[in-house]
Parts: sequence; structure tokens; C-alpha cells
Amino acid sequence: MLALLGVVAAGGAALAQEFEESVRGALRFEGEPVSGVTITVTTEDGEEVGSTESDDEGRWEVGVPEEGTYVVTLDATSLPAEIPGVEVDTITTSVGNTQAKAVLFRFGEPIADGGDTGGTATDTGGFSWASVAQLTAEGLRFGLVLALAALGLSMIFGTTGLTNFSHGELITLGAIAAWYLNDVGLPFVAATVIAVVLLGLFGWGQDKVLWRPLRRRKTGLIAMMIVTIGLAIFLRYFYLYVFGGSRRSYREYAIQSGIEFGPVTLAPRDIASMVVALIVLSIVVWALASTRLGKATRAVSDNPALASASGIDVDKVIRTVWIGGAALAGLAGILQGLSQQVDYQLGFRTLLLVFAAVILGGLGTISGAIVGAIIVGLFIQLSTLVIPIELQNAGVLGVLIIVLLIRPQGILGRRERVG
Repeated sequence: MLALLGVVAAGGAALAQEFEESVRGALRFEGEPVSGVTITVTTEDGEEVGSTESDDEGRWEVGVPEEGTYVVTLDATSLPAEIPGVEVDTITTSVGNTQAKAVLFRFGEPIADGGDTGGTATDTGGFSWASVAQLTAEGLRFGLVLALAALGLSMIFGTTGLTNFSHGELITLGAIAAWYLNDVGLPFVAATVIAVVLLGLFGWGQDKVLWRPLRRRKTGLIAMMIVTIGLAIFLRYFYLYVFGGSRRSYREYAIQSGIEFGPVTLAPRDIASMVVALIVLSIVVWALASTRLGKATRAVSDNPALASASGIDVDKVIRTVWIGGAALAGLAGILQGLSQQVDYQLGFRTLLLVFAAVILGGLGTISGAIVGAIIVGLFIQLSTLVIPIELQNAGVLGVLIIVLLIRPQGILGRRERVG
């Protein structure tokens, strides 16, 4: 009977060592931890980076000096006698900037010739149902967090028609605001609540100072879109000036042991992120479908002129959407910062995926934004089973192009929009 290597999620917090990048995992055989197994990491040229042994819980971790490609070798001779061996004992993997990369080995008889060496593989070729389950869980977590940002972007587009390229900077601002509040001593939960409120106020102020005057001047959507690009560049480098270029972790939850659910291992912070995202998404969807303000929002999205003629305060609805959209983006940034750390480009790196989710699901549709985000999150993680990790975002965009060629309005979008 084969047993898999249990792992913690990739993209976790930085090591409490001098290295910010690492490779890690947790060895399990028939549900029990395997300790004392030697793991060695080398560069592609064969230069040894570090070596360690799995601890009493089967966990191991080796820090690497920089992002790049590394060779991870499990010493089969150090395995306990009751374990028949390891199918592939050498895995080549790519480690991203500040990434704690999970590596999967499979226990069992060697599958390649070569005596005790057991053969080699890359981290994109070690398919197993356990790795599929692990990556599915990680993809679902990322998809739910991405859905928060995508929902905010879709709401803004639906009511104003504006393609907001500065939405990514709202994601970054939420993470930075929560980090500062947490750094001065506030508990992380309290810092998150206050940061989300501050983002809502920022969205209100942004509409009042910038977007409402431009709407009243009948500024075209193309010109306003260009304004969002300029605003995004300004905010990004303002964050760099104030926050600096380094990545930082929240004081709490930086390093956590994973919780195992069968073949899946998730850190408590990842489980909490999924629960929070699900609750918030459910509340927003319910509010848009059932409340008076939600119905007014949908009316403005369908036809602003008709909604205004019906007595709906269009400016009030748009202002509320900006508040909610900014707050959702800020919450997405905070939750993303839990797993990827906080830096001034957090939202910039996420923005393209947010656009992909919204377009894939259907521009201006609430359910489409959520469905598109979950599809993008799952695809990004599961695609690493067959393609290098460096190409996972490109793979998402390739799928997006194919879908739009077949169904230009997106999965849940309508063929025509009124107004």
C-alpha cells in the first residue's frame, strides 16, 4: 500500500531563519509520521545548499538562498525498515520569491531503473490523487480569496462601466493597513476589521473626490480608465515610499503547523481565510439579491437612466458600491497577505488574475465573478501537475482566451447589456 508525503501549503510565510525561500514537507506512511529521514537540497549544478532530517512529526524544511531551481533528494537508505522505499527519490522544483515550496514524494517500490536511486522527477510530473487533493484545497482557498476582489471589481464595473486598473492597489492597501495596525499592537482580527472599515472610507473618499466629479463632467469611460492607470501607478510607488520594498509578515499566524484532513494538509490560517471568505461572499450575494439597496444596485447596473427616472438615487448607489468594492478588495488583500506576506506589489501581482476571473465569469455579473475566481484559483494550482509553476498564470490566460473565443460574454454573462 502506498503512502504519500503530507505537505503544508506552498507560498507560506518566510522562515524564522536567514532565508526567506525554502522547500519543505511532512513525511507520513500509513498515517504515521516518519522521522530521521535525510533530505538534501542542491542547486542544478550539484552544489549542496543544505541538508536536514525529518523531525518527530515527520516535518522537514531546508532554506535556500534565493529563488530558482533546486534538486531535492530523499536518502532512501535512511528510511525505516518497514517502508519499502520511495518511488522517486530526487525531485527538481522551482522556488519563487519568498515562497515556502511544498515537495511531494511517494513511498513504495522504485519506479525507475538505477538500483537504490529510485529515479528522478520534476515537481510537475509527480501525479497522485493525494497531490490532486492537496492542490485542489489550495486552489479553492486562493479562489475564494480572489472572489472577494473579483466581486468588488465586478460591482464597480456593473454600476459605472468603469474598468478600474487601480483595484489592485486597493488590495495592497488593505494588507498594508492591517499590517501597520497589527504591528503597533492590535490583535490581527481587530486590525483586519479596522483595515476593512478604512478601505471602505477610502472607497467613499475616492468616489467623492475623483469619480463623482468626473461623472458629472461627462468624462468618457476610456479617459476614466486611463485615470485609473495613473492612480494605480501613483499609489503603488507611494506604498513603496512609505512601506518599503521588503516583504513582511503579520505578527500573528506567521508560522503554523498544518492540520491534516486525510491527504490534505492546511494551516489554520488558510482554513480561517476560506471560512471568512465564504461568509462574506454569502452575505454580499444575499444583500444584492434580497435587500432594497441590492435591488437598486442591480437596477443601476442594468440601466442607470431608467433607474434614476424610477426615483433611485444613482449617485448614492454608486457611492455605496465604491465603499463595498474597496472594502472587499481590502479584505482580499489581508487574507492573501496571510499566505504570501505583505509587500507593495501584492495587489499588482493579483490584479491580472482578478480581471481574468471577472472576464471568465462574465463582466458585471455577481455570480460570474465568484465562479470565475474559483475556476482561476483551481486552475492555477492544479495546472502545476502538468506544467512548470512559472507558467501557471500564463495557462490561466490561455484558457481565458479560448473561453472568450467560444463564449465572448463569459461563462455566466449575457449576450447583451442594456444601457
